[in-house]
Amino acid sequence: MWQALAEQISAEIQQDFHIEHKQQLATHSGNLLYQVRGGDQQFFVKLNHREVLDSFATEALTLNALSARHCIKCPQVVCSGQTLDKAFLVLEYLPLATDHPYGWQALGHQLAFLHQADDQAQYGFDWDNYLTATLQPNQWQSNWSTFYSEQRIGWILQLLAEQQQKFGDIDKIVERVRQRLHHHQPKPSLLHGEFWRGNVGFLGETPVIFDPASYFGDREADLAHAGLFNPLPDSFLSAYQQINPLPEGFHDRKDLYNLYHLLHHAYMRGGRYSWQAQEMINQLLS
Repeated sequence: MWQALAEQISAEIQQDFHIEHKQQLATHSGNLLYQVRGGDQQFFVKLNHREVLDSFATEALTLNALSARHCIKCPQVVCSGQTLDKAFLVLEYLPLATDHPYGWQALGHQLAFLHQADDQAQYGFDWDNYLTATLQPNQWQSNWSTFYSEQRIGWILQLLAEQQQKFGDIDKIVERVRQRLHHHQPKPSLLHGEFWRGNVGFLGETPVIFDPASYFGDREADLAHAGLFNPLPDSFLSAYQQINPLPEGFHDRKDLYNLYHLLHHAYMRGGRYSWQAQEMINQLLS
């Protein structure tokens, strides 16, 4: 497998690359993560079962789409593909830190610029992609309340129902979400899609984002998720607001956008996330 992977890297970088050293870094969302090195070159490798190839391919497409905006640094994609028994994604290796005293302010500015970078009229994306390992539909839609209620909340509730996790009448919940957003038609922004501390690193003071689940949607969804798990420092949001101030009503919509991620965690892990999501749905329906 490693020989085939080295040959694929060689073809992409158009020079011979031989793996002289490999180090397993971690396991994340079922992916095996490696740093591989040969000569003066090193790469970051994700490995999983062959069935995960579509997830890796769409991650590569999405990273390239984010990089093309020249707003926030993302790992450069080298290649993705399959060996006889594995799917792989190869990225440039970046020795990232988890914090930097000035990096959060830079991240706030850069995310604001990303959210302003496109003149897009609809919500969705050119391809479906994955939130962690869960397929995320992105069919184009002109109405935000319809897109979010159906392709985010309705979709994940249906997946949960197939696990026998039920949070109430799906049609009723979807309609309530649609009603809550009925008068909110934001400018579509290119989102990271799973924006939180765990998907941010720093190369010196330069912010780097990775593991995207991007689509064109309400920028508030990225900002809401940034405060859900291990919230980002206040300096991040203050810097964001300097460039792209949040509209009135953000705090009223924040829980609605975080409901999607709580339901997804309930789908992946159950436990307390299911209880939190149920409590949020009860409040939504009350």
